[in-house]
Amino acid sequence: MQESAPALHTPLSRRTIARLVQLAGLFDVVTAVIPPRHGRLLALMEFVPAAGILSARTATALVGLLLVYIGSGLRRGKRRAWQVATVLSALATVLHLAKGLDYDAAVVSALLLVTLLATRDGFTAPADRGSRWRALTVFLGFTGAGFALGLAEIAVRMNRLVGHPGVADWVKEAALGLVGLDGPIRYQHPFGAEAVSLTTGASTLLAAGLALIVLLQPGSRVPGRTPDEDLRLRELLRRHGSADSLGYFAMRADKSLIWSPDGAAAVAYRVVRGVSLASGDPLGPQSAWPGAIGAWLRDAAAHGWTPAVLGCGRAGGTAYRRAGLDVIELGDEAVVDATAFRLDGRPMRGVRQAVNRIGRAGYTCRVARQRELTEEEMLEAARAVEAFRDGRVERGFAMALSRFGEPGDGDCLLALCRDEDGHLRGLLQFVPWGDDGLSLDLMRADRTAANGVTELMVVEVLRAAPGLGVRRVSLNFAVLRSVFARADELGAGPVLRLGHRVLKRASKVWQIESLYRANAKYHPAWEPRYLCFPVARDLPRVAVAALTAEAFLPAPARRSRTRSPAVLSGGGR
Repeated sequence: MQESAPALHTPLSRRTIARLVQLAGLFDVVTAVIPPRHGRLLALMEFVPAAGILSARTATALVGLLLVYIGSGLRRGKRRAWQVATVLSALATVLHLAKGLDYDAAVVSALLLVTLLATRDGFTAPADRGSRWRALTVFLGFTGAGFALGLAEIAVRMNRLVGHPGVADWVKEAALGLVGLDGPIRYQHPFGAEAVSLTTGASTLLAAGLALIVLLQPGSRVPGRTPDEDLRLRELLRRHGSADSLGYFAMRADKSLIWSPDGAAAVAYRVVRGVSLASGDPLGPQSAWPGAIGAWLRDAAAHGWTPAVLGCGRAGGTAYRRAGLDVIELGDEAVVDATAFRLDGRPMRGVRQAVNRIGRAGYTCRVARQRELTEEEMLEAARAVEAFRDGRVERGFAMALSRFGEPGDGDCLLALCRDEDGHLRGLLQFVPWGDDGLSLDLMRADRTAANGVTELMVVEVLRAAPGLGVRRVSLNFAVLRSVFARADELGAGPVLRLGHRVLKRASKVWQIESLYRANAKYHPAWEPRYLCFPVARDLPRVAVAALTAEAFLPAPARRSRTRSPAVLSGGGR
């Protein structure tokens, strides 16, 4: 009997605490804006200078904003978020008194502090250890800059100081200004004192805020697999690889594996910006998927990561939905039946003309398994992969292998297109999809080559497929294909047409529509692919993580213990 997946909904206590903390933060911001009572302010000014009161009010607003920011970490059970919220609640209690003897607001912060202390056992997710040193570096850097700016402010006004204070007095003035207190220097004009206090005090507040944000950055996990896991993964692909066209991409070096308790199935994933991002369907027999999904969800919950799945198929989406994730359609994968593919007929006219035209120009295409190529041919292909790459960044995660030419990938199929002089002008790489399928990984073409290189390579692969025992070929993935397909139909509504216009504009940057059109001309069957996530409020976080994994956004620096492949490629889809 398979172990069931854990409930994905956040425990009520954590949800409640997170909301209380965020409401208290908003309350702090409001109290910092509302003017204090005049009588209390006069009484306070006998003990606290005006600059200190102003700094306390600003600090209260900053504390409130940080409490609102911390709410998401508390909801995920992050221990460090609880620690910071506890410290900020205690600090807010003092600041409410320092900014205007606001006893009512101080009581609210004190009650929040007691509540946090009483529920400490609910926040156990570990934090990123390295973030402490990064936070300390940020804090010291900004406070040091504020101290230097304070000295510069004094130096600019040295001719308008009362008396002749020495360097030691300058240092005391700038240092005390960092905590909102007046120093020993007196100015001929009040504006000078205020300028120094604002410069140094604002630097401290900025340093504290940024340091806390860095401190609360989600932890990560260095991706990697053991040699034994690689062998087990290859065995899973050999026995069950025909179930998902994206299965072979689990071999990427930046993906880790979490196994079901019986070791029969696994989930391939990578932790990106606090999101445990899985890709494709789980690996192995469907009967063992719940165990692997449950283990992956428990691991994400234990570390406070948001679980999400990018590009799973219908079967995988159903399994993840049963485990508690929400599912939305992301787009469609183009799958061509190689046994039924024909180049003749009016529907294939455009492709046929492109292939005939480039054939007359002397271009030829060879289709072969990687293991069949000589060492010289592989080196030539590897150089072409680098030379024909569009841009300096390799894109891909869910639907790219991100390597080329490794001995373990001998079953990959290559299409090599040469011009009339024998120069390599285009290259496709397909990874195995079980015993009878291919899945497009890499697409490269020389931009100076004649039009039709890609069409020639795709057609030659489809022609050669039956002789290689291949009956299905997966081509590019089309994001939100249904929007393009339905926008031209009779009766398309205003919402659909608006979405179509938005995607057409986005296509100028990401080539969304061109990929759909490039797939559609081969008249494939469209297989939907899905995005899975816990709740709607997690979608922005998941979207940023997915775009980072696919290299559309810069990835945070990290150390990696994985071995770098000899030649990198990827991003074919």
